[in-house]
Amino acid sequence: MQRNMVTLNISVNGESRHDLIPEDITLLDYLREYLGLIGTKRGCNCSECGTCTVLLNGRAVYSCSVLALQAEDKDVLTIEGLAAPGTLHPIQEAYIEAGAVHCGFCTPGFILSTKALLDRNHHPSEMEIKEALAGNLCRCTGYKQIVDAVRLAAEKMYPDA
Repeated sequence: MQRNMVTLNISVNGESRHDLIPEDITLLDYLREYLGLIGTKRGCNCSECGTCTVLLNGRAVYSCSVLALQAEDKDVLTIEGLAAPGTLHPIQEAYIEAGAVHCGFCTPGFILSTKALLDRNHHPSEMEIKEALAGNLCRCTGYKQIVDAVRLAAEKMYPDA
């Protein structure tokens, strides 16, 4: 059976794209298979674990449950676009400094969820952090280091707020 192909107009990590894709492909598959952006991980593939989290117009979404066409004319940010090549974003630095990076599989999703939170709330409470990250699962550790990393990132990004 032949799949219907459509043109997707999208901005990914600040780059305008116009790609011919199957109309039923998920945003996760588009990012990984068409663009080679493998920092966005495939975990459960059913919106339960958060490993595929990306920012869509600044909002954290599970890319496994969003059709690529739903991102038409929108901005997508993946972990690869968070910082300039060869540098780390303050959130990435904070995760390393707080010991919140273990196997690393869930880390991109946590970091992008953290960015979405801190972009709208510069100094979240512990409860707000836990609520914002509730859709991201880590199987390697407890969440204390991750919560600490979000607090540290907030201090790095907004020291005077």
